[in-house]
Amino acid sequence: QVQLVESGGGLVQAGGSLRLSCAASGRTFYAMGWFCQSPGTEREFVAGISWSGGGTYYTDSVKGRFTISRDKAKNTVYLQMNSLKPEDAAVYYCNGDLTLTTLRPGGSWGQGTQVTVSS
Repeated sequence: QVQLVESGGGLVQAGGSLRLSCAASGRTFYAMGWFCQSPGTEREFVAGISWSGGGTYYTDSVKGRFTISRDKAKNTVYLQMNSLKPEDAAVYYCNGDLTLTTLRPGGSWGQGTQVTVSS
């Protein structure tokens, strides 16, 4: 069974940090990514990473604050979120088989993890 399981969300004060994890099982995903969704909005791309880890991609609003990485031995992708802002609050979803040329998501999603940032 193919699964993506996120963890690491929570409540943090503005300026604080969180580290999200996404553990994959059942198969190997090549490019992977993180997306976020707030109530009443569409799911949006946040960050992506190539299979090798040598290519990383970010939406402009998180550049310099968020870092995506992966541990292939653990089949896990991480999102280090620093200097968090209230507008970063959302449900964050891990995605498998992200298309790096377009940053469009693949068909595999985790269940999501809530990030709340207090001002």
